[in-house]
Amino acid sequence: MKTFTIGITGASGAVYGIRLVQEILKSGHKVHLVVTEAGWQVFREELLWNTEDREACLEEHFASFGSERFHYHTLRDFNAPIASGSYQNDGMVIIPCSMGTLSGIAHGASGNLLERTADVMLKESRKLILVPRETPLHKIHLENMIKVTDAGGKIVPAMPGFYHLPKSIDDLVNFLVGKVLDNLGVHHELFTRWGD
Repeated sequence: MKTFTIGITGASGAVYGIRLVQEILKSGHKVHLVVTEAGWQVFREELLWNTEDREACLEEHFASFGSERFHYHTLRDFNAPIASGSYQNDGMVIIPCSMGTLSGIAHGASGNLLERTADVMLKESRKLILVPRETPLHKIHLENMIKVTDAGGKIVPAMPGFYHLPKSIDDLVNFLVGKVLDNLGVHHELFTRWGD
């Protein structure tokens, strides 16, 4: 069993992050989830989730996977194990990743648990994957992506392919989430690979 941290920010595309958490848990791995305040707002606006009681919301969508493999942390929880380099964390994905969170990581801000954990992943040379969802991109966005990749992170833009002939939005979501799982080394069957 591997351990992964998933961050969900306020960029559009919360469904990507939710699907990724579900697929990792289905695969038998452990997930530490961190959601920004804007991320909770996107849950309400894009997924139409009732987020008045956040604990109840998370239980409704993830309880079936078991509390021993799913852990939620608030942005201010610097006592969380994922904030330390001594904790064995096999990979981190921020999906979708807002430009504000990207900037904080690129500049080593560590202003909240999400940024701190990303900083830990970079300093420990562990997998850090950011899935930016913004368009168009200006020079500062691009420079921040370069800073993150130069430091050892990977950028997987929210750009679904079409060679697998998607028939629904679900197919497009699965394609992107499958690409992220490939980069984490987690087996999946979310899309048909080229040549299969």
